[in-house]
Amino acid sequence: MQHVKITVYSTPSCPWCSRAKNYFKSLGLNFKNIDVSKDQKAAEKMVKKSGQMGVPVIEIGNKVIVGFDKNKIDNLLGV
Repeated sequence: MQHVKITVYSTPSCPWCSRAKNYFKSLGLNFKNIDVSKDQKAAEKMVKKSGQMGVPVIEIGNKVIVGFDKNKIDNLLGV
């Protein structure tokens, strides 16, 4: 599995955000978690990247995935 930069834009109350973060942990992957409920600038950046307000928004390398789409994540990670 290649080493790519992973960023998860999330909120504490979002169950799909927790699933995404737990999935990366289960694969032993490091990721940066950004709580957009506390960071307005990050929230604006997330909306610019994804075109929408929903979380999670997952950035793997330069690709953006909206929601916890395990198939897309696996394809990007080569899992």
